[in-house]
Amino acid sequence: MSKGKLEKFADMASYPHVFEYPYSVVADVPFDMKGRWGKDFFGNANPIVVELGCGRGEYTVGLGRMFPEKNFVGVDIKGARMWTGATESLREGMKNVAFLRTHIEIIDRFFAPGEVSEVWLTFSDPQMKKATKRLTSTYFMQRYRRFLVDGGLVHVKTDSNFMYTYTRYMTERNALPVEVATDDLYHSGLADDILGIRTYYEQQWLDRGLNIKYIRFRLPATGELHEPEVDIEMDDYRSYNRSKRSSLAMSR
Repeated sequence: MSKGKLEKFADMASYPHVFEYPYSVVADVPFDMKGRWGKDFFGNANPIVVELGCGRGEYTVGLGRMFPEKNFVGVDIKGARMWTGATESLREGMKNVAFLRTHIEIIDRFFAPGEVSEVWLTFSDPQMKKATKRLTSTYFMQRYRRFLVDGGLVHVKTDSNFMYTYTRYMTERNALPVEVATDDLYHSGLADDILGIRTYYEQQWLDRGLNIKYIRFRLPATGELHEPEVDIEMDDYRSYNRSKRSSLAMSR
């Protein structure tokens, strides 16, 4: 029998590699490990990679297996979803994987300047109605700059044409160096083992015949950022079995 939410929450509270800080934006609660992830938790100086909106943690755990020389932190507010990856990594004894349950809007409170080398955004809610809620908006780019190394990588994998198109315009408007961009990942010849990691929702979208998009770019630490002033056609579908999701949601 599968576990219910309360049982999963109890598990998460006992897991040594899970940190729960589900506070609101206004609650400025200090995080003592900020700037000390490598020394105090991972026990090494290896690069840290953060997945924002990690859901069930497929990428956090999958990348952790592929790159034992790097450390990975999956971030989401949905504890019941995160439980899957947190439990899997704990059972496998993975020492380079951790999870942080908090709101992405306050992510810069948990990492110090230059502490993170890469950010992954995997199937984020496109937030088509409000730019400041989009995880690839300049609003969030400013926050990522507060903890990313200069020129750190940002990976975006999405089923949303709106999200992909908006991100392309955002990188062009701000002259951010784009290394890879494709609107049909699995027919582009670019889908290696890393990009081939498939999340629970991604497989459903692929089964419906939807193209998966991917863009990777670098984020310099300096330079003024501007929102692209363009109209983008909204997605005309709602993903199968995908409820309205927001990385800023206040529920568990």
